[in-house]
Amino acid sequence: MKKIMLVFGTRPEAIKMAPLVKEFQKHPETFDTVVCVTGQHRQMLDQVLDIFDIKPDYDLNIMQAGQDLFDVTARVIIGMRDVLDEAKPDIVLVHGDTTTSTAAALAAFYRQIPVGHVEAGLRTHNIYSPWPEEMNRQLTGRIASHHFAPTPLSRQNLLDEGVAKERITVTGNTVIDALYWVVDKIKNTPRLADELKAELRKAGYDTDRLSKGRKLVLITGHRRENFGDGFISMCKAIKTLTEKYPDTDFVYPMHLNPNVRRPIHDVFGEDLSNLGNMFFIEPLEYLSFVFLMEKAHIVLTDSGGIQEEAPGLGKPVLVMRDTTERPEALEAGTVRLVGTDYDRIVNEVSSLIDNPDHYNQMSQAINPYGDGQACERIVSKLG
Repeated sequence: MKKIMLVFGTRPEAIKMAPLVKEFQKHPETFDTVVCVTGQHRQMLDQVLDIFDIKPDYDLNIMQAGQDLFDVTARVIIGMRDVLDEAKPDIVLVHGDTTTSTAAALAAFYRQIPVGHVEAGLRTHNIYSPWPEEMNRQLTGRIASHHFAPTPLSRQNLLDEGVAKERITVTGNTVIDALYWVVDKIKNTPRLADELKAELRKAGYDTDRLSKGRKLVLITGHRRENFGDGFISMCKAIKTLTEKYPDTDFVYPMHLNPNVRRPIHDVFGEDLSNLGNMFFIEPLEYLSFVFLMEKAHIVLTDSGGIQEEAPGLGKPVLVMRDTTERPEALEAGTVRLVGTDYDRIVNEVSSLIDNPDHYNQMSQAINPYGDGQACERIVSKLG
């Protein structure tokens, strides 16, 4: 039997690793599945664990107020030392581009334990954009023995960097596995949709507004490289759009980081209630967010994972970043880069609202990130 340890610490990682945990757990005769969470995102991480009914075997619980990248990196490495010495896994699986992933991979390397990198091979080739994620990916890629690439382009990036082809498996992205799992759960669980509507109403947005023919623009933002002037520009563009399109609702679940919230207050004022068609709400649990994303007309974001998820639901995505490590989406036409430039954001959102042909071209493009069977391919490879 092979002991597999999956390590993750943020909400995006948890969403993408949860279906993989469940897939390994289907094969207890082959795998001893161990889950370690770092708690890099505490509250948001716990929400995802609850949804997928995952109980971690180890919890480093590193989250502290005001922590920076130095703190997170050091705490994960030191915490993983004891976990690895006790659990003695045969392989450690980490995901993507977080500080948790890189620090856990480094800790496994220090104990000479092989590392598998889920969602391997994404690149912008600019180590400061997205920051620190691009360098995190490259460092983890150098440590990993097994590379689970979501797309052929990701595989080619790894080959170009000298990774042996037999170490790379193209799997699709596990986020699509998670997305389809959640959509199926919402559709097939009695009263769940009503519960999610009630949760959103409590958070500050009533989806019944959309039954009257209104459209919804769903907004998220949290990237470090956009802190400061970038977020101010984004918020000014959003404010202009709310005034230009009074029959469209703009809903922004606000990240907890004060660097995200401060520009919102600078542009929209201290009182964020009663802003007409602009709704600032608290962060949503994953189920509620997927429920809202499925109802959205357009998604405006600086997130990485949403560039993969939203097209799976047929939603055009405008990315408020200057670069993306997901060029397959650009090539497929499911996403478009708008950066943090005021004019570009206003013009691109306006075009999608006003031009049905442009909208249909993006919404009907084929999502390049998979068919919902990525986890099966990873488990099969390690079996």
